[in-house]
Amino acid sequence: MRRTSWQVVLIIFLALAATAAQAQTGTAPGKKPKASEESLMAWNSMARKIVEMAEDFPEDKYDYKPTPEVRSFRQMLLHVAAVNYFFTNAAEGREVAPAEDDPAPEKYRTKADAVRFVTQSFADGAAAIQKKGPRGMGQYIKHPFANRQTSLNNLCRDIVEHSGEHYGNLVVYYRLNKMVPPASRPRK
Repeated sequence: MRRTSWQVVLIIFLALAATAAQAQTGTAPGKKPKASEESLMAWNSMARKIVEMAEDFPEDKYDYKPTPEVRSFRQMLLHVAAVNYFFTNAAEGREVAPAEDDPAPEKYRTKADAVRFVTQSFADGAAAIQKKGPRGMGQYIKHPFANRQTSLNNLCRDIVEHSGEHYGNLVVYYRLNKMVPPASRPRK
């Protein structure tokens, strides 16, 4: 009897784990998400982290730089947002110019201006992914940073990875200011 109870508990646990995994991907149990769905999930996950930091970091510290040679917190956010448009422009069939200068911080003087630009860059990218759908996200284009062809799905993942690298930079900015980044705080 005891062994049977343990097996029932294990089966219930596995069923709950499968349900939780299905809820995270938004796909039916046993159905693999499409590459475009995975791209959208990765894009939106990174968007939540970066936008939450942009909204959370104190405005009086937006021009903080750990050393004079590196970007300020504001400049880092503007850089991430600008690079997001390499994906969005490619997905929308617009010319994707080689790496351009980051937006001038003077154009985004207030925290609200910077937050708006960052938020819009991620929203525009998410809309482009949804508009393209699975077939369109599989389309091949010239990679804006490399001399090769790539799919829009792969370019999207490259841009998400880029944002993740700068997310790590921003975590350091938090820690150097004796602050805990939002994702590291206990959730209620």
